[in-house]
Amino acid sequence: MPDPERPEGPGGYDPVGPRPHEAVSPTGQGGPMDLALDEAESVEGIEKTGPRGGTGPGEKPRSLWSDAWHQLRRNPVFIISSLMILFLVIISIWPQLIASGDPLQCDLSKSQQGSSPGHPFGYDTQGCDVYTRTVYGARASITVGVCATLGAALLGSLLGGLAGFFGGWGDALLSRVADIFFGIPVVLGGLVFLSVVTSTTVWPVVGFIVLLGWPQIARIGRGSVITAKQNDYVQAARALGAGNGRMMLRHVAPNAVAPVIVVATIALGTYIALEATLSFLGVGLRPPTVSWGIDISNAASQIRNAPHMLLWPAGALSLTVLAFIMLGDAVRDALDPKLR
Repeated sequence: MPDPERPEGPGGYDPVGPRPHEAVSPTGQGGPMDLALDEAESVEGIEKTGPRGGTGPGEKPRSLWSDAWHQLRRNPVFIISSLMILFLVIISIWPQLIASGDPLQCDLSKSQQGSSPGHPFGYDTQGCDVYTRTVYGARASITVGVCATLGAALLGSLLGGLAGFFGGWGDALLSRVADIFFGIPVVLGGLVFLSVVTSTTVWPVVGFIVLLGWPQIARIGRGSVITAKQNDYVQAARALGAGNGRMMLRHVAPNAVAPVIVVATIALGTYIALEATLSFLGVGLRPPTVSWGIDISNAASQIRNAPHMLLWPAGALSLTVLAFIMLGDAVRDALDPKLR
């Protein structure tokens, strides 16, 4: 019997809908009731699996770093560059795995000879095996690049982060000091600074690169911290009584470090090329240290007579720099939501 308090629509359809105690069953006629049931099932499926098959409301959402890692694993540029860098790191630590000779053992009777069995890259002017020297040259270049990048990133991010967070006269002073270092030509500064150094180790070159490399990282870190500290969650933490140290370490730094990582990764390849340039000019690494820059410098005058002396160390240097630049581009794309 129809309920007088619930009017029926045309064709006996109830516009109010069923009461809670009433059962609902599909009509099979494709009417409004079937449409409502389909929508309900769709909403229930979205709640379980997420809007795009991701995490649902009961699962923890991905953070910036986990989401970036998810993107990197699907990026072929990141995979290729990572494999190249991993190979370079392994041979720089254990060059004996692929080169059994001694890079300092030379035979003048084989000077500038081409490829031969057991010596695929030929010999240089001093009769040294080019293949062995190319493999061992990765150690000096990777050491300089990694140590200089770590030093510049730590010093620059620390100074730039503090200046951007506190501001005031310290920020102004850091900006002016950074401008002074930006005005120093890198190659000319290296010629002046390293020409008075007599050490044959990599540390003077590392110190020079850190000295001229930290202002770039500091400027990037300063701008990133200024942007991060204006967010609502930082202001809320300040309103709740959080101290400067807690806000800097827990809220600002984790959200401001991404641009520093990107710039430092790209700069690592640049620092390796800078070390080779300084070694080529005779003020960077010096013999008996084995370096790609030294080998390129020795082979430059013999490029017509023995081009293999220049081809292999120059090719190894180019591939190394390219690998780090590709890695930096992949990391930048993963950490910047605007580029996705």
